[in-house]
Amino acid sequence: MTLLVTLLACALIFLVLGYLGRPGLGAIAASFLFLSNRCTQACCPAEIWTWTILFGLIGGVLLIPGLRRSLITSKLLKILGPMLPRISATELEALEAGTVWWDADLFSGKPDWDKLLAFKPKGLTAKEQAFLDGPVETVCRMVDNEQVDLEGDLAPEVWQYLKDNGFMALIIPEAQGGLDFSAEAVSAIITKVSSHNVTLAITVMLPASLGPAELLLHYGSKAQQDHFLPRLAKGIDVPAFALTEPHAGSDAGSIQSEGIICRGMWEGEEVLGLMLNWDKRYITLAPTCNLLGLAFVAKDPDGLFSDKKNWGITCALVPTHLDGIRTGERHDPLGVKFINGPTFGKDVFIPLQLVIGEEKGLGMGWRMLMDCLSAGRALSLPGLACGAAQTTSQTVAAYSVLREQFNTPLYKFEGIATPIGRIAGQTWMMNAARELTASSVAHGEKPSVISAIMKAYCTEGMRDVVNDGMDVLAGAGICRGERNVLARYFQSIPIGITVEGANILTRTLIIFGQGMLRCHKFAFDEVRAVQSGNVQAFDKAFAGHVGAGISTGIRAMFQGLLGGSPLPAKGPAPSAWLVRGLERLSTGFALCTEVSMATVGGDLKRREELSGRLADALAWMYFGSASLHRFVREGARGEDEVFLRWAGEECLYRGQEALLDLLDNLPNRAAANLVRRMIFPWGRSYKKPRDITTHKLCSLLVLDEVARERLCPDSHLPAEDRPGLGTLRAGALRIQRLKPVRTKLAKAVRKRVLPRGSELSLLPLALEKGVLTEAEVIILREALENMHDLIQVDSFDPEEYQTRCGA
Repeated sequence: MTLLVTLLACALIFLVLGYLGRPGLGAIAASFLFLSNRCTQACCPAEIWTWTILFGLIGGVLLIPGLRRSLITSKLLKILGPMLPRISATELEALEAGTVWWDADLFSGKPDWDKLLAFKPKGLTAKEQAFLDGPVETVCRMVDNEQVDLEGDLAPEVWQYLKDNGFMALIIPEAQGGLDFSAEAVSAIITKVSSHNVTLAITVMLPASLGPAELLLHYGSKAQQDHFLPRLAKGIDVPAFALTEPHAGSDAGSIQSEGIICRGMWEGEEVLGLMLNWDKRYITLAPTCNLLGLAFVAKDPDGLFSDKKNWGITCALVPTHLDGIRTGERHDPLGVKFINGPTFGKDVFIPLQLVIGEEKGLGMGWRMLMDCLSAGRALSLPGLACGAAQTTSQTVAAYSVLREQFNTPLYKFEGIATPIGRIAGQTWMMNAARELTASSVAHGEKPSVISAIMKAYCTEGMRDVVNDGMDVLAGAGICRGERNVLARYFQSIPIGITVEGANILTRTLIIFGQGMLRCHKFAFDEVRAVQSGNVQAFDKAFAGHVGAGISTGIRAMFQGLLGGSPLPAKGPAPSAWLVRGLERLSTGFALCTEVSMATVGGDLKRREELSGRLADALAWMYFGSASLHRFVREGARGEDEVFLRWAGEECLYRGQEALLDLLDNLPNRAAANLVRRMIFPWGRSYKKPRDITTHKLCSLLVLDEVARERLCPDSHLPAEDRPGLGTLRAGALRIQRLKPVRTKLAKAVRKRVLPRGSELSLLPLALEKGVLTEAEVIILREALENMHDLIQVDSFDPEEYQTRCGA
């Protein structure tokens, strides 16, 4: 065997084994083959010994841990120490909170598709489904959107219905008087109430997400759980949770509210407790709550509890009737009438037993918040976004049938069919991600990175969907009143985008910053080893990291050249293209992550636009994975292929563009150009969904009632006589069913049996000339008059308008 052939064979062995994730074995096998060849081809023993000693030395240094540590990794540890960012105690708690799941697979560059496709939702129990079909539907019918806007709150009877029927007790165990519903049920409930009224949605979601009940369930003492949970379940205690304050928004770790450990009077006895002072804002339900969950920094300057002076962030339950508390003031969040306002406390004393977890809860607040936020954020705002998207879909479907221009329904114009199709595609994709995420929480996950993705990208998706809907409705979307379905969603968009971590910072700091350390198989161990100076731990993590990095580079190169994995794609044939595309993106993302970490180093934490683009890529891969999972879970039906096609192409395109934008801005241009040629050797591989796909979605949403109900399974459908969506849907269905009659009328005009004119004006002549029967004329006249009424917008006399302005 010639030297050239030997080298090619060695390279092939190394590349194949490296692609399969065994680069170390590939290097050993290639070295053995090379040495074997040189032994047989060498002309003298000296050459044999030279090659043997050379490979032996290299192999010994690299493969013997003790030797490697002393010669390589101990030196690297000293070099990398100053380069890597220090992790503070609060950052460490945030990183260790929650769990990693499918996000870790996407980070790895080698997603386990069998794991994803085999993942089964638990599904709703009969009791949960009955609650959705009964009390949830009932409370939606009880809530009048105009009344909420004019009076600034839900009606008293609605509040009482919520308390009496368990809406405050969705997550509380049955033993404490709650419903003990699963995460899937909570998500479905939030989605349905969100599809009707934002104020109702926010009122329902708060007790079921980050609030006193959630914190008590996971961290409260037995005595606290037995006392407070039954009261919360019955609505005796109305909860709020106060975290945000003027100097601590998205940077919640910098809160300045404090509690000083001291002795004070409580119920006639002197006890050890906390003197609290706080200034909080943007707190939902604060103006009306009587049990305030409060986050503050606990301090013990006099050493009354222990020698520890600063305990750190702590959470406590504060009854709002105590002296020194000021509540009742309200913010006006863009006119959306949910209860939200500031709360202030001045020298408010509570005993230590009101700290969540009692004495054991001192200093545990940050961990509590990070753990509970991981689960709650995965359910609440994604549910709101999906509810808004489903109602927007229903609204534009009906309105685009009723509203005509140039004698043509709006949905038949390509320029309008495109945003309607986008609405349908995004609604399907967002709901797929919501269901997958809620199911993961129901199975016990607390997905910190995925919950951040869901919060940020679902609320951004809501913005896109509602904006498209407003464009379709045009003037009917901007004139407020009982007929206008979308204005309230449009007003609420910035609220979802801002709360629970503003999207700008969630995207640029949290998703990739937390994901890089939590989801990467070796990075967190490396950083901790460097920070602690543990050479052995660093050596183990670094060696694994190098091997994984080499394998990722090989996989990225092969998949770039071949357009995807050379191995057969998992799952059904109609979705194989998406599996190949997502796997290729995952590998490219993993390589971009490695190169960004290697070339930018610790500064990557501060290069927020770079980390934001990596967050974009990770998010779109997750949404693509969720779309794939939904398609397979629902039986890979042929009628759903167009939804999968649109969602998959959208996700692949956006993920690709995020990686290319990253590489365009990576400071090390040589590395960026090399990686670009490895991942995308032939240029861009993925395109936006084609017009034909988008317009097909428009047709399905507008014309196919079965497809529309499958797309919007969680939306509340108001009664047909209820102004807004109820009357719009009824009118649109009526007009669609009269299409044959209208077609006969139009045909008579084209044949000049009837003159040109409005349909209403032609009806008497159509009856006279026998074009239509008397029954057809009567029913069409009623439908056309109703159609004319439904496309009207609300208007108000001066007195009514002044009343509305004061709401």
